[in-house]
Amino acid sequence: MSLKTRINDDMKTAMKAKDAPRLAAIRLLMAAMKQKEVDERIELDDAAVVAVIEKMLKQRKDSITQYEAAKRQDLADAEKFEVEVLVAYMPQALSAAEVEAIVAAAVVESGAKAPADMGKVIALVKPRVAGRADMGEVSKLVKAKLSGA
Repeated sequence: MSLKTRINDDMKTAMKAKDAPRLAAIRLLMAAMKQKEVDERIELDDAAVVAVIEKMLKQRKDSITQYEAAKRQDLADAEKFEVEVLVAYMPQALSAAEVEAIVAAAVVESGAKAPADMGKVIALVKPRVAGRADMGEVSKLVKAKLSGA
């Protein structure tokens, strides 16, 4: 079953269960997916759906940080619930050791020697960890590897 189909089925289940908060979160995801399809005139595959979810997760995490700084815990809690719903559709996360192994292999494969070569390494790593690792952390790891190399 494709990810898109699973999300659609979950939306129907939430409707039948009258689970309004979950339904609202899933509808936001469906709207973002539809918007991307219309904008780019494409049919989203699982990888593209994961990219949409990653973008939404990043937005939610930024919002949570800002709401908590503004002492608006009610809004932060709503965003945290949406994060929980969205995370359920993400692929299994890679362990730190797996990410490190992928980065090390990409450094060797690209022949990177200095921090200036970071772009080459990231270009190789990104498709391998898409949706399964935080790219911010991956970027820090690549920078550390190239600085220490």
